[in-house]
Amino acid sequence: SITVRHRGGGHKKTYRMVDFKRQKDGVPGKVAHIEYDPNRSARIALVHYADGDKRYILAPVGLRVGDPVMSGDTAEIRPGSSLAIAGIPLGTTIHNLEVRLGRGAQLVRSAGAAAQLLAKEGAYAQVRMPSGEVRLIDVRCRATIGQVGNVEHENEVVGKAGKTRWRGFRPAVRGMTMNPFDHPPTA
Repeated sequence: SITVRHRGGGHKKTYRMVDFKRQKDGVPGKVAHIEYDPNRSARIALVHYADGDKRYILAPVGLRVGDPVMSGDTAEIRPGSSLAIAGIPLGTTIHNLEVRLGRGAQLVRSAGAAAQLLAKEGAYAQVRMPSGEVRLIDVRCRATIGQVGNVEHENEVVGKAGKTRWRGFRPAVRGMTMNPFDHPPTA
């Protein structure tokens, strides 16, 4: 029996562990290369850190191979830098937004997405989401500077049904076009 309608098949995917917590404070990193990731719409960047560690991060617009990447309060305000909202200037475009302290980024992660830091009042900051909603977020929560890369993702033409199948989506058939036996489903 079908567990989830319109899902199944598709090309095999290797999961890339993307660092959404960005807790390597004060350790300088360098972008080794920018890669395709089948698990998300955005591109990912492989960062080699000075202590020998290697991690994937979401690649923002303007990030190039060889660019420096930093996390923590000492990080300069440039695409790819991750720091607490308290240390980010007002009006800055941000992405990869943490909602609960220490949980890791959960918002503004898809290709081309960007939020804007509007105001800071006491323990909270006002952030305009890609949807237009203004949310209050703890100023100790982290965010990454810049807009998520691969902005042209929304203009991509799939081209044929088979490409949708490769991505793991099966045809969505309307009940009305089925034979009476097949729809409505009987228990």
